[in-house]
Formats: sequence, C-alpha cells, structure tokens
Amino acid sequence: MITFPDGFLWGAATAGHQIEGNNVNSDWWAREQMMPGMESSGDACDSYHRYAEDIALLADAGLDSYRFSLEWSRIEPIRGQFSRAELAHYRRMIDACLARGVTPVVTLQHFTTPQWFAGADGWDGPEAQELFCAYVEQACTILDGVEWVVTMNEPNMQAAIMTAMRHLAASGGDWTSPTVEADGDGDGEQQTHSDFLTYADPEIGRMFTRVHHAARAIVRERTSAKVGWTIAAGALTAAPGGDEKLAQIRFGKEDVYWEGSRGDDFVGVQAYSSQQVDANGLVPHPPHPDNTLVGTAYRPDSLAMAVRHAWEISEHTPILVTENGIATADDAQRIRYTDQALRGLAATIDDGIDVRGYLHWSLLDNFEWGHWEPTFGLVAVDRETFARTPKPSLAWLGRVAERNALESTEAAA
Repeated sequence: MITFPDGFLWGAATAGHQIEGNNVNSDWWAREQMMPGMESSGDACDSYHRYAEDIALLADAGLDSYRFSLEWSRIEPIRGQFSRAELAHYRRMIDACLARGVTPVVTLQHFTTPQWFAGADGWDGPEAQELFCAYVEQACTILDGVEWVVTMNEPNMQAAIMTAMRHLAASGGDWTSPTVEADGDGDGEQQTHSDFLTYADPEIGRMFTRVHHAARAIVRERTSAKVGWTIAAGALTAAPGGDEKLAQIRFGKEDVYWEGSRGDDFVGVQAYSSQQVDANGLVPHPPHPDNTLVGTAYRPDSLAMAVRHAWEISEHTPILVTENGIATADDAQRIRYTDQALRGLAATIDDGIDVRGYLHWSLLDNFEWGHWEPTFGLVAVDRETFARTPKPSLAWLGRVAERNALESTEAAA
C-alpha cells in the first residue's frame, strides 16, 4: 500500500458563486451580463438551498473534508451593512459539516467581490484593505470550530485578470480586438489579450500580500483556526532558451505569492496541468486526444511539481492541496488522472514535504467562470432539476480516503 500520514484530509472543494446560484450582488454576476460570449451562472447548482445534500454525498462516499466559500457580496450587499441572515446561513453550512464529521475548510474570498466594492475601484481602491478586513472581522464571528481558513483564493489569478483588464482599458475597452499595444509607449509592439493573463504585475502581488497578512492577523486574533491562502500553480518548465522568460513569468505569477505565504499556517496548492515557457513566453498546448475540456494537457504529474516548488519558495510552509482535478467528460480519465496525481503527491511526502491533505476540484459539475461545458465534478448535476448523480470517481476517491492509502498495484481506471 502507498499510505498517507495519519490525520490526512481527504475531500472536495467548491466555490460559492459557481454552485450557489443567483449571487446577484457580486461583481461576477454583473460581468456575466456585460461580457460578450459569457454564459450566466443563473441558478448554478442551487447549492445555496441544497448544501446539506451535497455535504451528505461527500460524507457518505467516505470523504472527510469540504472546502467551500463564503460570499462577501451576500454578507455585505451594501457597504457597511452586514446581513445577519447570510452569516447565519453560512454558519448552518459549517454546522452541517461538523454534524457529519466533515472538516470544513472555509474560504473567505473566492474571486468574487460585492458590486459596490468593484465600483469603488476594487482591489485598486485606496480603502481595499480596510474594507476587506471589515468583512473578515464579521466572517470570524461564525468560525467557531473551524480548523482551516483560507483568506483569498488564487490572488495570483485575480492579479492576472487585473493586469489583463488594465490593458483592455488601454485598448479602449474592445475585447474583440485581437491585439493591443503592449506597453503604451507608442512603439507599436502588440500583444494579445490572452498574453496578459500570462503575466501578473508583481506590485499587485505585493498589495495582495499586505491584504492577506492583515486578514491573517484578524483570523488569528479572533479564531483558533489555521490560516493561509491558495495559489494557482502552473507547474511551468523551461523549453530550450526559455529559462530567463520562465523566471520572469513565474515570479510575477507565482513566486511573489509563495513568498507571501511564509509565516502562514499552511499554503493551498492548486494545480491541474503543466506548460513550457520558451524565449517568447508560454508555449501553447499542442492538440492531443487526452487534452482536457479547457484545452490543457493531461499532466497529473503537475501536482507533485507544484508541491515541490511551493515547498521550496515558501520556505517549508505546510501544504494543503486545495484544488486538483481535470475537466473531462470521461470519468475513467478522471480516476486515472487522480490516481496518478496522488501517487506523485505521495512521493513528495516520502521526500519529507509536509502535506496535510488533498481536496479534489470539484465536488460538483458547476459554473466554470463563464462556461458550463467544462465538467470537473465528482457528481453530475442536472441543470433543470438539480438532481445530483454521483460518478464512479466519487466512490473511488472515497475508498482511497477510507483506506488512507492507494493500493500499490491498483489500476488507474
């Protein structure tokens, strides 16, 4: 048997906006109505009302932890006005987990913010840290008994989006234009909008780090939870001649955030695939039958690569895998991918890396930030009836969790 440490967490993850439905006060809801080609989250998976069923599905399968997010825009729909009813709703979710012996991993901000916050320049606004911390203080009032708290989900992806939106504004707000002037100096150098999602201004990363540290201090003062944040890990590698460009991209996109996790109780690693960087930037994923529904390469080894890099740059901050999975309609491929990813993860633990748990993305097939087609879930959801249908992958991962081990000769399908 390939065993995992005693007390290792086994679970699945979700995000409020992607599963709850009708999150009408959030900036993402507003964006869905404005952006061409973006589908609407609408009722999503109706998990706002069906959370107990979702937690039961997870627990009955043998998993023992559930990562979910609080929606800031529900709790503070108007600046300075906090909803006691919404705080009580999320407390009921926490209690539902505890009643089933499920460890809640609570994320305080998972991409979305209130529309009023976005309208006040969002994270670029002069009061951003103060406003977020006021919300965190309110969130802490319902966290009794919660052992794991994530302040922010993937601030590095939020920074990449902010960088892209700045360049969108520089192009006159025309996202349909295939290119924009790269740096505004008038020399005519062009880059595509997608190029900007490759980069993230390190100064944005330093701003997010200050906000995270301020929120971390509040959580530590007001709760007994372990606190950290989660980082999107690209598991990037250098193609011939790409070492310098790799260092440039990885610093702004990842390393400034891994550095910001030093001193945290844990850092969440979120990895799905790997990609090469050459002298010009990211090398596109070549077409392949195993490519995922979001176009990325089938790379289960990316998890171990990301964990090793996070461990090094964070200076040995304990690691919780807060997301790992694959967008596929083939559940046998999902099992095969997860099996291989977990074998790589076990090897990092054998090498002395302190990994505390594995949370699969995602529990449910959900709204993937503008699209419904990519299916990451261990459970299928009928979008008309909201009926949940567990996939074989849920039972498979539950058996791994109950054993706290992989069979050394176990087939990956």
